[in-house]
Amino acid sequence: MSDVQPIPADRPFVVPYMTIGARTDGSPGGAADAIEWYTAAFGAREAHRQSTPDGSKLIHAELVLGDGLIFLADDFPEFSGSESAPAALGGSSVTMHRYVVDCDATIEAAVAQGAELTMPPTDMFWGDRFGGIRDPFGHNWSIATHMRDVTPEEMEAAAAEMFAGGPPEG
Repeated sequence: MSDVQPIPADRPFVVPYMTIGARTDGSPGGAADAIEWYTAAFGAREAHRQSTPDGSKLIHAELVLGDGLIFLADDFPEFSGSESAPAALGGSSVTMHRYVVDCDATIEAAVAQGAELTMPPTDMFWGDRFGGIRDPFGHNWSIATHMRDVTPEEMEAAAAEMFAGGPPEG
């Protein structure tokens, strides 16, 4: 019997794995560029990097963000048969969510690094200050700071009030 644990002790959780291609502005981008961006915009720390033998692409990289991990790699359409990064697909249906000490400052820093603001920071009925960005690689992020605890009853009543008028115009 092997002593190897089937689930590593430091990874008992879901780890997002992001495919990185071109930037949304059409510039080359790539996983190495994304690592630099996530480090500058979010304070991520690179924990591991594995390049192709010729060094032209990243097969796998690991970033520590807060007390969580993000895996990322370059897009490899030459092996999968099609591109799978958000810019190639016309967007992403996944949003990465992150709690931070100061949602406004985190969003401001990300926008200063080239992210697109998708929702300005707003005090929400569920007790968070909450906003959103799309990073230069097409990945969506919601950023929040928990401001107050809300009971399930308060949250239900506030949601009913918010949805009573239908979607906002504009």
